[in-house]
Amino acid sequence: MQRVQGDVRLIRSITDDEVATFWRDGVVALRGALDPVGVTAMASAVDEAMHGRESADMTEMAGSLDPSGPSAGRGRFRSGIDHWRTRDAFARFAGVGASSGVAEAVAALFGGARLRLVEDSVLVKEPDTTEVTAWHQDASYFNVDGEHLATTWVPLDPAELATGAMRFVVGSHRSGEVYRPNLFVTDEPIPGTAGESVPDIDADPARFAIVSFALEVGDLTVHHARTLHAAGPNRHPTLARRAISIRYAGDDVVIHHRPGTVAKPWQIGVADGAALGGEHPVVWPPSAAIRA
Repeated sequence: MQRVQGDVRLIRSITDDEVATFWRDGVVALRGALDPVGVTAMASAVDEAMHGRESADMTEMAGSLDPSGPSAGRGRFRSGIDHWRTRDAFARFAGVGASSGVAEAVAALFGGARLRLVEDSVLVKEPDTTEVTAWHQDASYFNVDGEHLATTWVPLDPAELATGAMRFVVGSHRSGEVYRPNLFVTDEPIPGTAGESVPDIDADPARFAIVSFALEVGDLTVHHARTLHAAGPNRHPTLARRAISIRYAGDDVVIHHRPGTVAKPWQIGVADGAALGGEHPVVWPPSAAIRA
């Protein structure tokens, strides 16, 4: 039977050690966890999304923020968000109306708990892209809060430091601190936001325990929403760094408005502390996801 684009299976169990690593370190690499055929099949959907109206040119943004430092590379850093709302392949990949191995992996890390989808995003650094992803926490940008809140990063191409694989500050989620969000391609904070700025990690990296993972197609990382992370440029002359990132929430996650951040339309006017509703569909367990 022909597979439908977006179908991706978990092909091995998540181990107790991987669960412990996620909660201890704030990040875990799940190697060989996903069916690589299902991941690779998303390539055309990613490429189409990055040329669609929902994508943003982060290279252009970086140039506008720092005109004195134009990009020296020939590639572009492109991103987009909430593709699942308009593209069926992304909805299935995240677990909306389908059984997703990505959602299943996070559910295992959360102890088999029910999951809701917060959002998805696509992050593409074309070959020879010089823009970096600044150190940040995902939680800084969300108008939700809770302990069971995590981000997956699923590469569609082999990723290593030279191609812009992510770096993480081990254990940074445990402080409970949510730092001021920045403009993603620069350390400059988003105007109107509140809180302490992200520490200058690159200025004194010896102070921090930093980890990175070389990933193959079928691997993924899962990190806590408070875990500090960043990514470098893609210096490879021919290999792109394409990834699908999905954010999931457990039942303890509630609405929490953060000053200066952009709330999603359905979050506007909703009181802090309210449970997530139907705009964040249940994606695990599969029976609930398929009914939703």
